[in-house]
Amino acid sequence: MSGVDTTGGSRLCRMPPGHHARRVVPMPRTDLSPLDVEGLRTRVAKTVDDFLSGQTEFLDAISTDLGPVAEAVTDLLAGGKRLRAAFCYWGWRGAGGPDSEEAIRAAASLEFLQACALIHDDVMDGSDTRRGLPSAHRRFAALHRGNSWLGSSEGFGVGAAILLGDLCLSWADQLLFTSGLPSEAVLRSKDTFDEMRVELMGGQYLDLLEQARGGGSVSRAMTVVRYKAAKYTIERPLHLGALLAGADPAVLAAYSAYGLPLGEAFQLRDDVLGVFGDPAATGKPAGDDLREGKRTVLIAMTADAATPAQAQLIRTHLGDPALGPEGVEALQEVIVSTGALAAVETMIDDLTQASLAALDSAPISEPATTVLRDLVVAATARSV
Repeated sequence: MSGVDTTGGSRLCRMPPGHHARRVVPMPRTDLSPLDVEGLRTRVAKTVDDFLSGQTEFLDAISTDLGPVAEAVTDLLAGGKRLRAAFCYWGWRGAGGPDSEEAIRAAASLEFLQACALIHDDVMDGSDTRRGLPSAHRRFAALHRGNSWLGSSEGFGVGAAILLGDLCLSWADQLLFTSGLPSEAVLRSKDTFDEMRVELMGGQYLDLLEQARGGGSVSRAMTVVRYKAAKYTIERPLHLGALLAGADPAVLAAYSAYGLPLGEAFQLRDDVLGVFGDPAATGKPAGDDLREGKRTVLIAMTADAATPAQAQLIRTHLGDPALGPEGVEALQEVIVSTGALAAVETMIDDLTQASLAALDSAPISEPATTVLRDLVVAATARSV
């Protein structure tokens, strides 16, 4: 960056861009992704597609004007890692549940909860893209403009996206409760399913609040990480699968000891990718989290260690929707030079090791133990 001093005597140890110490994390034992063991990702995708096909027919019977609604969800759910479904399914298997299409359907319900979260999150963040495609509110705004309808295109897009997210939330319930698993098993999981959604929405609000406050607290940012992402992404899906299988409290406790630190590591990795990720891999523009002004743990640590000059640069550039490549690079250099990136990478490694250690003594059965160990890598050592 020409003409910008981004180093200036920071209080944490400095490291050259792109370099940080890493502990070795065990790599998967085979070339097969743990997300694809037992054909899981393909089976979840088929379940989602079949369910959407039926719902598309239902919507079409109401009005053909609802076609774009079904298409938007179908396009969004055509991508994704199916990570939450995987943790739910392997939580079921680890608790003694057999391989079954009913369990796959129950796990696939979380894909619709994730779609709800993504759609609403993009509205709140003002994101333009999701998985390489226009975000839902931008998509419906374009539909409005293209048809020269009355009123605000942006307002129409936001309203349609809110309804779309609500619809996905409803579909998550529907798919779980029509999974074909015994009704007593589904009812056994209901409290956890409800709590997961409350935690998610609560964490989302805390994220919104942190941005409004201007951030600055690592502790508050970690609370957002825990409730917006960590519990909802890994711990609660594991609990859901275990409860569907009738697991005892010892299994649920083991899943918490494994899943909560892994979920936190997963979100911290996501925050790093939001600043340093390759757009070709992430499907979002480089530095998109910086334009959106996200008050992540990475940013809070950067602010804590910044010199006055660096703090001013952060205030100037963070949250600027028009932030260009030079501004992104300037903020990236501050994040690296303050040692914040290295500190977050250390946190990711520590949390990953805690998760692996918990799995070593977990009272769960194979092949779930092996797959869950390999899922640690899929969740933390990733580029998307």
